[in-house]
Amino acid sequence: MPAVVITHIFISSGHNFFGHHGRAPGRHAARAVERVVCHAGRGLAGDRFYDYRPDYSGQVTFFDWAVLLAARRELGVPELAADAFRRNVVVSGLDLPALVGRSFRLQGVLFEGVAEAKPCYWMNDAVAPGAEQWLRGSGGLRARIRSDGELSVGPVPDFAVRGETAELPL
Repeated sequence: MPAVVITHIFISSGHNFFGHHGRAPGRHAARAVERVVCHAGRGLAGDRFYDYRPDYSGQVTFFDWAVLLAARRELGVPELAADAFRRNVVVSGLDLPALVGRSFRLQGVLFEGVAEAKPCYWMNDAVAPGAEQWLRGSGGLRARIRSDGELSVGPVPDFAVRGETAELPL
């Protein structure tokens, strides 16, 4: 398995797209942080989805660094920033779609992969025209946090994955 690296972590205090259908997007910046505290069943400290709803499936979202690089090329936006997708944790070296329905551990924190973080029509404005369609199948991963801990930008020497989430804990 290739080396796993957390390349970026983002949190935002408010929603820009979520709940804004038919209205202008919000203006809440995604703030890059070097580390973030993860709370089991609650989310990322300081993020807009923290304590959003019990057992919410998007307590944290992951995005693939390779997809960002491909989007820059394929969509013609070479300066596209990693925060444009409004995902929390950008990673390199993980097959995110393969983690749906599985439990996995990064830097000591246990997660449950729930579903693709499906792109919506807002991506056509936030990223580039055609981004929603282009991102289908690689929009990222929605996950629940199953143990307290902290994630930080850098290598993930302890990545582990299990089959069905019923097998928790790792």
